[in-house]
Amino acid sequence: MRKRETKIHLAAAQAPLFACPVCGQPLQVTAGSLVCVNGHVRDFSHKGTLNFLNQQVATEYTKPMLAARRRMLNAGLFTPFLAAMAAKLPKHQRLLDVGCGEGTPTAYLAEAGQQTAVGFDISSPAINLAGGLAAPVLFAVADLAHLPFVNDAFDTVTDIFSPGNYREFRRVLRPDGQLLKIIPRAGYLREIREGLYSGTAKAVYNNEPVLKRFLAAFPDASQETITYDFPLAPTQFGDLMAMTPLTWQAPADQRDQMLAAPPISIHIDVDLLTVSHLVK
Repeated sequence: MRKRETKIHLAAAQAPLFACPVCGQPLQVTAGSLVCVNGHVRDFSHKGTLNFLNQQVATEYTKPMLAARRRMLNAGLFTPFLAAMAAKLPKHQRLLDVGCGEGTPTAYLAEAGQQTAVGFDISSPAINLAGGLAAPVLFAVADLAHLPFVNDAFDTVTDIFSPGNYREFRRVLRPDGQLLKIIPRAGYLREIREGLYSGTAKAVYNNEPVLKRFLAAFPDASQETITYDFPLAPTQFGDLMAMTPLTWQAPADQRDQMLAAPPISIHIDVDLLTVSHLVK
């Protein structure tokens, strides 16, 4: 079965899941498209992805950046904290991955035995690349401000380094659902931060504002710190520099110096925030 048809069957088996971005009514699979009772239509691409935006949004996530990110994630850059997230996922449930990028983390989490996994991002190039994965995941271009899903659609929402719309997360999560969010700590990618921005305010990162906002919304959340050093081959450092927004506005001479003498490892330092039993 071709990829598009496989994804159409997957979406049909989970209906109602998606909601019309125009009128908010549930979307059903009809003649190979998603259609609501008011006749609004969203078509599946040839890769089986969906687009819920009325117009394309320009982002800094280019094809070379996304390809570099995929190579690094396939090499295992995020695997330790993804494994910690996967260990918290009950089997045979619905998962939504927010800001999924090129889809590698979503696919990893889907393989933890989920009934259905959906990944979305506002970047069309990211979702186009995600659509090439062989994972049983529905990928869509969508806006965090207006999630195109029916109420109580998911058992778990995951958010890795993405902004959080906690009101929308509550709406699309089922009663007693869970939320897993990864935020960087001060030591995250410290070799790059110190190498590019030494002596400036950018050399130091503080996650306190993000953490405070999360805990204000979910005061009963738990917090787990995950820290490790990921060994780097010299050829991998260029991909790492390309994939992280931390480098994009750095002075060219500083980037060149780091690329000429790359570190032998990169420090990963994150907090895994967990809301185990969401109370609406």
